[in-house]
Amino acid sequence: MAKIGKTAAKERIEFLKKELERHNYNYYVLNAPAISDFEFDLLMGELQGLEKLYPEYATEDSPTRHVGSDLAPGAKGTDFVQVAHRWPMLSLGNTYAREELYEFDARIRKTVDRPWSYSCELKFDGTAICLTYKDGRLLRALTRGDGTKGDDVTRNVVNIPAIPRQLHGEGIPTEFEIRGEIYMPFEAFDRLNAERAEAELEPFANPRNAASGSLKLQNPAEMRTRGLDCVLYHMLGENLPFKTHIEALEAARSWGLPVSEYSRRADTIDEAVAYIDAWDTRRKTLPFATDGIVIKVNELDLQRQLGFTAKSPRWATAWKFKPEQACTPLVSVDYQVGRTGAVTPVANLEPVLLSGTVVKRASLHNKDQMDLLDIHIGDWVYVEKGGEIIPKITGVDPSKRPQDALRPAFPTHCPDCGTPLVRDEDEARHYCPNRESCPVQIKGRFIHFAGRKAMDILAGDATVEALYDKGWIHTLPDLYDLTREQLISLEGWQERSADNFLESLEASKRVPFERVLYALGIRHVGEQTAKTLARHFGSIDALMAASREDLVQIEDIGDTVADSILEWSASEAGRQTVRRLREAGLQMAVDENATVRLSDMLEGKTIVVSGNFSIAREALKALIEAHGGKNAGSVSSKTSWLLAGEKAGPEKLRKAEKLGIPLLTEEEFNAMIGGE
Repeated sequence: MAKIGKTAAKERIEFLKKELERHNYNYYVLNAPAISDFEFDLLMGELQGLEKLYPEYATEDSPTRHVGSDLAPGAKGTDFVQVAHRWPMLSLGNTYAREELYEFDARIRKTVDRPWSYSCELKFDGTAICLTYKDGRLLRALTRGDGTKGDDVTRNVVNIPAIPRQLHGEGIPTEFEIRGEIYMPFEAFDRLNAERAEAELEPFANPRNAASGSLKLQNPAEMRTRGLDCVLYHMLGENLPFKTHIEALEAARSWGLPVSEYSRRADTIDEAVAYIDAWDTRRKTLPFATDGIVIKVNELDLQRQLGFTAKSPRWATAWKFKPEQACTPLVSVDYQVGRTGAVTPVANLEPVLLSGTVVKRASLHNKDQMDLLDIHIGDWVYVEKGGEIIPKITGVDPSKRPQDALRPAFPTHCPDCGTPLVRDEDEARHYCPNRESCPVQIKGRFIHFAGRKAMDILAGDATVEALYDKGWIHTLPDLYDLTREQLISLEGWQERSADNFLESLEASKRVPFERVLYALGIRHVGEQTAKTLARHFGSIDALMAASREDLVQIEDIGDTVADSILEWSASEAGRQTVRRLREAGLQMAVDENATVRLSDMLEGKTIVVSGNFSIAREALKALIEAHGGKNAGSVSSKTSWLLAGEKAGPEKLRKAEKLGIPLLTEEEFNAMIGGE
């Protein structure tokens, strides 16, 4: 680092401290990072270098001397109790430079005068957790917090299938702690974001943010739907009977605790580096996100001898993988209005190759994100794939900014109907409140209503556009007033196409109530939530008569969903829509005859479905329920069978093998339920 003057150094140190604390808050508390890990680490490295050159400006409250905190005292809606950690929960030092790994090894060599080994482990990209077991039973689960105290999230953690409440086996200490990461596999992350997109909720930027946000949910029952998993990697306790770190983790595995199967012992730093090189490519095939490799001294007595700095252990370090990143110009920003009125800014980019695909567009999520990035039209922007999946803009290169570059103006009025936009106090998105007259919202509701998972009507975008432009449809029930003569008069329509459309309308009257409820497009009510509400209330009348207290007591229904249902139920538009759809013949209550079980063959059994089959997976899941079984999204000790088709998920297969869960082929399943 080039030396700068004392005054400039002091100013830069103060700036970096404030900037790093702001980014820590965005990352740990808001779960909405504004910069990448790599950019954050560069800022931290600069601050560490300046404090080393000018120690008189290094203070105890510097981000270089404490871990980032996930505590948010006084935050609205939080009621987690904070509990002190018995042992500080520190962070790891990290590096992107190979020579620094050898420097780490050399520092140990100066202190240790005998041979030692390393434990090499994948660095799961999740949120830290500390579990305490007493007499073999889970006593408490704490977040990292500020390193000295954390939030007690036991009530949520017990809903993660991978974490056992009761341990089994021999040699279990009377009391011990074990630490690790709670993470969200890509499959669960994709499903969650798809559900959020359906309900026009803000998507999570990456699996780490999704896991962290899920861990702080106020409704513990909702945890069961999030598909979270856990890996544990560090045991602590008084007089534990182990000589090495690896020995301790193998014991934990034997007691039923989730321990990574990918860890390896290395006898030299060269072997550890070879492990890193192997995983730099192989990690991209994993079903979960990793952001590096952790290298630890394996011998526990040497760990105690090496000790700790104020922020991290001296016996461990993390190698961070550099994210695959591309830099490309921002051409323009579009503002898309969804069917519930949410306005989403979308960046149009010069096409760029990233992780094997060409990226042309990336969501900017909301106005706050645009302001954080200080983005300008014409900027060269850095694009990454969150968890190797979703393109996201993580920063800009101001050195390439054109002199006449302007900030994109976030609209104050709806881009479609011109109505002034509104923003709820607790939400990041802006909305068009003109629900009943905004053309794009109206057409969006029809497209949603006609969708395959909803009413399955033969009406795509072009058909909805044509019918709306003619003035024939404005509210959902208008579809059922359309005549054959009207349809035939549309450009390009023949008698057969009109008949097919009318037949699909008639068939939609037999669609079960849970899909009708989903099709209504109530804000924040996705497909799974609609199923939950339909099964609980049984009819639209019972749902619309429900109180807020009735709603929030239901599993998976939080305050936001409850308020949205109440607002819709109380609206004149909602009541008129239900009245007219009922008159048209749609199912407004659960058909008891349609839900009669075919058999009790699978009563009490939980089945996970994975892979490709001769019929749709949804059809298989329906068969499981029809024969009394229960579907689950992830394999756990409670799983009865893994129904595995072609290209079944490798992680599910490995976990089933590890837990001794039997596999079923499609043929075996059909034979079991008495099919062909």
